[in-house]
Amino acid sequence: MSRGNPCQFPAMVPDYDPNDNEAGMKILEDLTKNVHQIQQLVLEEIITRNAHTEYLKGFLNGQCDMKVFKHNVPVVNYEDIKPYIERIANGDSSNIISAEPIIELLTSSGTSGGQPKMMPSTAEDLNRKTFFYNLLVPVMNKYVDGLDEGKAMYLLFVKPETKTASGLMARPVLTSYYKSSNFKNRPFNRFNVYSSPDETILCPDSKQRCTANCFAVWFNDKRF
Repeated sequence: MSRGNPCQFPAMVPDYDPNDNEAGMKILEDLTKNVHQIQQLVLEEIITRNAHTEYLKGFLNGQCDMKVFKHNVPVVNYEDIKPYIERIANGDSSNIISAEPIIELLTSSGTSGGQPKMMPSTAEDLNRKTFFYNLLVPVMNKYVDGLDEGKAMYLLFVKPETKTASGLMARPVLTSYYKSSNFKNRPFNRFNVYSSPDETILCPDSKQRCTANCFAVWFNDKRF
């Protein structure tokens, strides 16, 4: 949270053991049962944190009021905020649009003018994505009987990334996750025991990665 912020908010990313299916479903049920309250809290937090950024200050004049936000801040599309993102990619301060440091730019699979869209991301965004990735298995187990008792084969891999003029990396979402400390230093999760070592997943050469994955599957054949 930015300095000088008088408001304190509860953590937006709940902490739970990914090995505990019931706990994961309980968190998901709590989040979906209190949607309006949570959305209001999240919006208030976003406004309070970022009211003094260059972008929002032009509409809010430093105010942290949700009514002022709804009245003054227009609905925009990617092209409207693209110039601000490009400034950050070229080395300008994160504070243009975010009170939190931007650590990377996530690229979309779709394009804008022939180029992938770039979405600024913070460390908190990464933690939030990790939380939701861990919730995938509890949800699937609820609707697919016996899924947690068998084995499945996933071919995980990274995609090419580029370094912007600012030094920030621009890369797809899953590549961002696999290269992060959240993935490399992940705690044990009995639902995600990979047959391939991390070095295989992170290998930039697609042919070598495919060959290594096949050898890993062959080596662990009796486990599948």
